[in-house]
Amino acid sequence: MANYRTKLRNLGCSELNVNSFKRGLSEPRTAPNQVKKPKRAEVNYCPDFPTGQTKESLEQERLALLTDVQKRNNQQAVKEKMERTFAYRRREVIEDKPFIADFKRRWPALFSEREVEAEFARITTVSLRSKFMQQLDHHSIKLMRAFQRKGGDAGRKIKIIMADLDKDDAIETRRACVLKSLIVYLNEDPEALIKEYMDVEDNQEAMQQMILGVYAIKKEGAEPTDSPEDVGIIIEGVEVLHDLGNIANAVAILFGLIYSLDLSYPTKLKYTFEVLQKIVMELDGNSLSTKAQVLKNKLFE
Repeated sequence: MANYRTKLRNLGCSELNVNSFKRGLSEPRTAPNQVKKPKRAEVNYCPDFPTGQTKESLEQERLALLTDVQKRNNQQAVKEKMERTFAYRRREVIEDKPFIADFKRRWPALFSEREVEAEFARITTVSLRSKFMQQLDHHSIKLMRAFQRKGGDAGRKIKIIMADLDKDDAIETRRACVLKSLIVYLNEDPEALIKEYMDVEDNQEAMQQMILGVYAIKKEGAEPTDSPEDVGIIIEGVEVLHDLGNIANAVAILFGLIYSLDLSYPTKLKYTFEVLQKIVMELDGNSLSTKAQVLKNKLFE
């Protein structure tokens, strides 16, 4: 087996090269506890470059993308170049682990709803938003039943969140309430994921301190059920997307970005993202924590 892996590495197999101890002396070596491998059911975690392409040729494609993304009505050209440079981009994400601000400057085309969905599909072969919304809606009734049975402080917080549905039963409100209540149900803090502000200028500093999350901006004096003026995503203090419409859509896109950028789940939200990944998105759903398994049992009673 070791000899077989060596042959594959010599042929240029990306995943073996990334984790090889026999790379050039000038290249950093991978420690045994830092092996880079699929962790969340990624089908294409670190693919090889397309046939006939090199690092240099793909870098030229990336540079051309910087021009293409600024042109109007140029989505098809951007889509094709993003497809061709996928393996090059993944190698950069996995090997270099760049800061988000730097990566956004190098790959601005990725930071759109359309391309996050496309990247997620390349990595997992799963449709991001349609799967997320379909499954969230499918489980909503049983989730709300489980929420109603929750006692203690968590139960009181859930009742306050779900009270918004009495004022507005729109699908966007329902999804937002279910997501927030799910976080509370799992004994985590919804504000660790979703920050709601009344005035962006007064909260600019707080937003810049966000490591990873969704923000929603509302007008001063707005009702809890009023639609936000803006919904966006912040990673490492950088606003990476805005005008996402509603909280559920933003959470779905954030989930896609976590895969696209090979980010770890926030420790304070580990159960929330486990449920979103393994129960909602059905990615690697056979291995669950006790807390997630208990919830899954209730959903499939």
